[in-house]
Amino acid sequence: MSDTLAAAVRQALSGVRDPETGLDVVSNGMLQGLSARDGLVQFALQVPRERARALEPLRAAAEKAAGAVPGVLSATCVLTAHRDVRTGPVQGQHSHDHVPAAGPAGGPAPGTARATRPTPGQGQMLLPDVAAVLAVASGKGGVGKSTTAVNLAVALAASGLSVGLLDADIYGPSLPQMLGTSARPRSSEGRIQPIEAWGLKAMSIGFLVEQETPMIWRGPMVMGALEQMLGQVDWGRLDVLVVDMPPGTGDAQLTMSQRVPLAGAVIVSTPQDVALIDARRGIRMFEKVQVPVLGLIENMSFYCCPQCGHRSEPFGHGGARAEAERMGVEFLGELPLKLEIRELSDAGTPVVGARPDSHEAAAYRQIAARLREKLGQRRPAPAPRFVVE
Repeated sequence: MSDTLAAAVRQALSGVRDPETGLDVVSNGMLQGLSARDGLVQFALQVPRERARALEPLRAAAEKAAGAVPGVLSATCVLTAHRDVRTGPVQGQHSHDHVPAAGPAGGPAPGTARATRPTPGQGQMLLPDVAAVLAVASGKGGVGKSTTAVNLAVALAASGLSVGLLDADIYGPSLPQMLGTSARPRSSEGRIQPIEAWGLKAMSIGFLVEQETPMIWRGPMVMGALEQMLGQVDWGRLDVLVVDMPPGTGDAQLTMSQRVPLAGAVIVSTPQDVALIDARRGIRMFEKVQVPVLGLIENMSFYCCPQCGHRSEPFGHGGARAEAERMGVEFLGELPLKLEIRELSDAGTPVVGARPDSHEAAAYRQIAARLREKLGQRRPAPAPRFVVE
């Protein structure tokens, strides 16, 4: 089915022509990295660097043509550039041979040149109907960031807010498992309809591909998929969109800071020094792109024995609180390492929704209440300029 859909998309793209050369984007070698999985289509157009801005209408036309193919749920096209790219057919080149050197619209690649927010040619900021976008991030994986993001989102929804939850981890999506649904989004009038669960509107690349499908994509394709879930999903009007960020300080974080007016970021860490080192990097990254850091959460702060209730601290305790004080950010609270939280998350039933009267749910609700208060004090401002060194 994927091969058939890819062939149909390729046929549709053969009717999209470069206005300067008169050649279509397939025969002149511009089409790169075409991927079609479960109705989700991704591809790139390889263009000369100096023509990138002028070819934005061509990119849009190619994306529209691919999106009109029967069976395509949504389509995303990005521009990539080589220094030596030609406008005619490229002999012997395969779709996986390109090395992206530009952002999604042909601007300089993140980390290689001075960049503005948004990158020239990328268009206006996304999510105009969302009052506040909250990034839940960590410097490294394995600290329980996704579990924290899901439960904070459910707690915010339970407090009466209209809440969305976006899984921004393209390589390792966990939202379908944690929300307990494998439903596939439907498309209406060219817009992807988010999945609704636990009082949330949710979207993840995991809803669009098979569970064991690896996302073997390079940077521009990942950024294109993220922009697709931001700009082509029918989020509607939301009070808060919680974004479960991938670990680290890479392309996804840069794309979010460029294309979305983030109201603030929350950093999740465990108490030990090896995790706090990466948490510092996360804080500094958001500060560098002028996104307010609303606070630091210490996850797995202590362990409670399910049999006797004895408390121990296998990862230490209080490290995140001390780090927050040292870096001048608010300490939002500590969350326990409890078997019930893990079991409920694996079962697709967030503890805040499944066990609302538990001590664990109360801890999440307390942090969510503080975040709601802080978000009420902040309104997303126009995106400032920043420099990537």
